[in-house]
Amino acid sequence: MFIQPWDAALDAAEWQTWIADGHDFGILSVNGLPGQPPVVVPTHFTAEDTSLLIHLARPNPVWKAIDADPNVTFTVTGDYAFIPGPWRAKPDVPPTDGVPTSYYAAIQFTCQATIIDDRKAKAELLRSQMAHFQPDGDHAPIDPDQAPYGRMLPGIRGLRLNVTDVRAKFKYDDHKPAEQRTDIARRLTERGTGLDGPTATQQLRRLDRIGTWKT
Repeated sequence: MFIQPWDAALDAAEWQTWIADGHDFGILSVNGLPGQPPVVVPTHFTAEDTSLLIHLARPNPVWKAIDADPNVTFTVTGDYAFIPGPWRAKPDVPPTDGVPTSYYAAIQFTCQATIIDDRKAKAELLRSQMAHFQPDGDHAPIDPDQAPYGRMLPGIRGLRLNVTDVRAKFKYDDHKPAEQRTDIARRLTERGTGLDGPTATQQLRRLDRIGTWKT
C-alpha cells in the first residue's frame, strides 16, 4: 500500500482508535500454494494485545495456503467515498479541470498466522469474540463439552494472527488547503450516500488535528 506523507497516520493511537471504533471486518490475504493465486477471505475479527483473532470453517481452502506459508496480510478499510473532480478544482481553473479521487482509511497488518485446533482453545477464542460482538451475553455457554457449541467446534479452526507490522493510511486530501477540505466535507454531508457521512467525519477530524499540510 502506497502512503503519501500527508496520508500517513499521525501516530499509533490514531489507527488503534479507528479500529476500536467498530471497524472489525477485514480481508485476510494468504500467499497461497505455488502456481496458484493468493487466497483471500473476508471475515470479522477481534483484536487482542498484538494479535488478531478470527475463526473460519474447516473446509476453507485458506488452511492449506497457511500451512505452506504462514506470512499473511490482514486489511481493514472503511470511511470511503468517491470525490468528483469539480469538488477538487483549484479556484482559478474551470471545475471540469478538477481531478477526481477516492477518500478512504485503510489499515494493513503484516502477521504470522498460527492455527488453533485445540477444542478448549477454540472455545476460548469464541468466547473472546462473542464478548466483543455480542456483549449482552445473550447466547448459550460456549463450552467444548456442551451443546450447541460443543458439537460445532470440530467444524471450525481458529487463527491467531501475530502482528509484526502495521501500515495505516488516512487519505483525505490533507495536502489541500483547509478551506477546500472543509468545503468537500460539506459536500459529502449534503450528498449523503453510502459512507459519505463517516468520510466527512474523518476528513474534519484530520483537519482539526493537522490543519494544512506543510510541504
